[in-house]
Amino acid sequence: MKKILYSIMGVALLLGTAACSDFLDQTSPSQVDREFVFSDPTSAQAAMTNAYLKWRADGGVHGNGSFYNFIVSSSDIECQPESYAGQSGRWVPSNFYGYTDGTFSSSGTENYDPFVNGSFESTWTNVFSIIALTNTIINNYEQAENYEEMINSQKPTELSQVYGEAVCLRSTCYYELMRHFGDVPLQLVSGEVATHLTCRDSIAEYILEDLKKAIPVMYRPGENSSIDKTHFNRTYAEGLVGRICLWEGGYQTWRTDLGDDFYKGLDGNVISFEKVNSSSSRKCFYGRRSDWKKFYNLAETYLAAAISNPGDVILQTNDPRSGNRYGNPFQYVFQQMMAGWSSEENFTNESVYEIPETHANGNSERPYAFGRPSDGGSSAYYPCKSYGQSRFHPLYYYDAFDPTDLRRDVTVAVTGSKGNGSEAMLNFTKGSRLSGGLALNKWDENRMTNPWTAKQRQSGINNAYMRFSDIILMQAEIKAALGKDAEARNLYDQVRNRAFGGASKAKTDAFIAKCGSLLDAIIEERKFEFGGEGSRKFDLIRTNKLEKAVAELHTKATAMIKGLSDNGYYTFENGNQISCYIWTKLVDAKTTYGYRLTTQCPEGKENDPVLYPSWRGQNDDWAAVASKNDTKTSSLTAGNNTNLAIKGLFNYIDPNGAEAKALEADGYTKTKWGIDIVSNADQYNSLIYNGFKSGEPPIYLLMIGGNTIKNSNGAFHNGYGFRDQ
Repeated sequence: MKKILYSIMGVALLLGTAACSDFLDQTSPSQVDREFVFSDPTSAQAAMTNAYLKWRADGGVHGNGSFYNFIVSSSDIECQPESYAGQSGRWVPSNFYGYTDGTFSSSGTENYDPFVNGSFESTWTNVFSIIALTNTIINNYEQAENYEEMINSQKPTELSQVYGEAVCLRSTCYYELMRHFGDVPLQLVSGEVATHLTCRDSIAEYILEDLKKAIPVMYRPGENSSIDKTHFNRTYAEGLVGRICLWEGGYQTWRTDLGDDFYKGLDGNVISFEKVNSSSSRKCFYGRRSDWKKFYNLAETYLAAAISNPGDVILQTNDPRSGNRYGNPFQYVFQQMMAGWSSEENFTNESVYEIPETHANGNSERPYAFGRPSDGGSSAYYPCKSYGQSRFHPLYYYDAFDPTDLRRDVTVAVTGSKGNGSEAMLNFTKGSRLSGGLALNKWDENRMTNPWTAKQRQSGINNAYMRFSDIILMQAEIKAALGKDAEARNLYDQVRNRAFGGASKAKTDAFIAKCGSLLDAIIEERKFEFGGEGSRKFDLIRTNKLEKAVAELHTKATAMIKGLSDNGYYTFENGNQISCYIWTKLVDAKTTYGYRLTTQCPEGKENDPVLYPSWRGQNDDWAAVASKNDTKTSSLTAGNNTNLAIKGLFNYIDPNGAEAKALEADGYTKTKWGIDIVSNADQYNSLIYNGFKSGEPPIYLLMIGGNTIKNSNGAFHNGYGFRDQ
């Protein structure tokens, strides 16, 4: 089966011995017969199986673990669902180590307990375990007699493709480790004990050289029938060069306690930096390499290759679904992901690389953690429980988005599901499921062809780790940074025009003017394109936009909360109004419209309280789903009134006025909305980025876990002010 790469094979299990619980004591599987493993493509691919399995299940940088805890809910647009005091282990590192004990009595990295959060250590250990597996594969290839011949051929074969996959996985792991931890050991041989940290710059340069060797001997998506989008491929590898170069050439927080000559390039020369600020107490500075342009130039070359020949990857600019209910190509990208598991041939057109999940087999984090919430129970609910870890600040929905942007309602959910087949409002009290605020809407079990209702976390929705729009926007950013505005604008317009259903020159010109430059606009565009996908936090850091974003968030949040408190509503620059109360009513959408699961609101119907905002409602026939899945239907109690009609979501209704009284006479219920933001004002304002200090390096990094430090026999010590124990 091509979609799920890994059928467990004996060789894969044998290679699994390369990874043990502590990366400091990696052992090499000497019993693996290189001649057998790498004698044909089947056995070579089997050697990658265990590495792919561990990457999918245990990586911690794209699903559970650090991504869940500290990345996807940690920016100026994304926030945590639960309260600061209730989940200080997540809030504290997400917001740069403000009140470290959850009771607001201490702050700073020096007060953060190195044993308090196991996610730090599990991410570190698991990713190094994956690296150990790739090391075994890569080393066996590089020690083979025909290795140089394979590399020099500059042509892909099924055997060389597996080598490229291993190089891509190892490079991806190091890219993630450097973003999360900064300087880490460079481990290239399983079995060798790590004795010191390695300068992140030499690691970045090393893996870039590795990728440059591997790229010519890899297939693009669609070039080989056995290499689908759940395999690392040439287009992904070229895109990964872009990601690594943007990070390595961007702004980071660097240590000053490792010696004046610690930061060296692969050539051994000490690197010079353009410093923004520094901290003597935390022994670090914030800045970027003085030679940053050489990385942008390298990225430009490889991203150009990816764009000119991406294989069967495309930017989805049309919506092939029939009828005037649709017309949203951005939503179609995610709809394909929600249908992808049902056919091994069916992958998202725009995906460059997807991490596969198995339908009816856990743990699928989409939509459970990263999708539209449901208050349903853990089994046989419609849909099952969806926790909703990925939440959005109300400013993102109400203020940042242009109301005509097709991505807004696809990205942000204002409603969820009760779990009985009906729709319900989300609310701004802190918690989970229907509480916790606005949520990610890109994945929703209501929209799956055959939702799995026997148990939560078993949707089978893949994780699109790289989309083609990312490659295009990376190249646009690089072109603009290098002063090639005409080329940058052409690339930028491709993504921008899709978002507005066609040419949007006037809107784009106005947005660029508002942002201050084309480069700034392209960077800002990423927050609309990749909301809830874990991009924004690192984008702000690497582009030196964090301080400005923090200040703007607090200024705007203060004004919004004051307006809600003083007047009962607040009006944003784009004309949207957020109010303390809205009015809602459950209705029978099937009888009125012929369907329950709403799509793109038809033009001119923006005042329809059921159809606008778009992309909500409920599965058209949960009863048929229950029957097909042979599960109990006792939880399916919604009846015919399944959809919420919402009034006052974008315009103020006076609770004591005639309109409110008429709505209540018509069966609408006055419902808390912005008033819960006022009641939780600190959670939406002062506590966000409460550890950030203007003029000081942002400490966004994770510490090396206490047990790893203890077991390293003095090889490693934490930086950035963190304690070792």
